[in-house]
Amino acid sequence: MELITYPDRDLLMMSLADRIASELGQALRMAGRASLCVPGGTTPGPVFKTLAEVDLAWRDVAIFLNDERWLGEDSPRSNTRLLKEKLLQSKASEAKLIPLFNGANTPEEGIPDLTNGLLPHLPITVLLLGMGADMHTASLFPDGDNLNAALSADAPPLMAMRAANAGEPRITLTAPVLKAALHCHILITGPEKRAALERAADLPEDQAPIATVLKTATIHWAE
Repeated sequence: MELITYPDRDLLMMSLADRIASELGQALRMAGRASLCVPGGTTPGPVFKTLAEVDLAWRDVAIFLNDERWLGEDSPRSNTRLLKEKLLQSKASEAKLIPLFNGANTPEEGIPDLTNGLLPHLPITVLLLGMGADMHTASLFPDGDNLNAALSADAPPLMAMRAANAGEPRITLTAPVLKAALHCHILITGPEKRAALERAADLPEDQAPIATVLKTATIHWAE
């Protein structure tokens, strides 16, 4: 685990965007394609805004979410909606969005088709994760109904997840997919998240799901 502390959030967001762009660019030059997996929520918005203006062969980049609420883009709680508004703009509008929602009645019903769409873009080239104060990441919640299965080495790439604080049913990438990412970054801000991260380092994965990626992750933190 590498922890980078920044003097302020603006510098964090700019530096992280530059790092991600550099890693994507390297993959594009070497392999001709790349994948970028990102969280929902508002925290990474400045990173997305900067990335959207970077000169990359975006048409050869697949972008997908760490997880998604099982609802359509007409909902303001849709991570896909936010992703389209914040990242898939300007130059990055040429990137290919890989969906994690397809309108099926339940995540379980939608997973087979969504998995088929995801598999060609694995392993993830660059993975950006967030973390909740409860030490969850993606939709791997400590009280998630399928957490232990999603943390197992033989978990399928996508699983449904329901938890008390999750609101809607979710679909999430599982631990093996997250661990296999070529580059892994975790974005956190504020003292509460820093304290949670330090606790997670000494806890088992079923109590602190973020621990599943800490060994290989670079953590980017600012007050």
